[in-house]
Amino acid sequence: MPKYYEDPEDDKAIEKKKYACEGVRDDLIECLSQTDCVRKEKKTPRDCLHDPSLPDACVKLRLAFFECRRSMLDMRTRFRGRKDY
Repeated sequence: MPKYYEDPEDDKAIEKKKYACEGVRDDLIECLSQTDCVRKEKKTPRDCLHDPSLPDACVKLRLAFFECRRSMLDMRTRFRGRKDY
């Protein structure tokens, strides 16, 4: 289950984010590590990132990570905040 769905009240020690887009990145890495491309074909998650057999959930996480990283460069987000989930 992605980390952004978990209740923070369940964790006794709430960890602070170390860098921007950390939650999306961790979920993307976890999703990629569970694919057949990484497990059976023994490729790296970076090689499997653009694989056509990538599950739809991983593709959506990849787009969310891209949007989060792009929002860091957007000048409007300095006032509105990052688009992190």
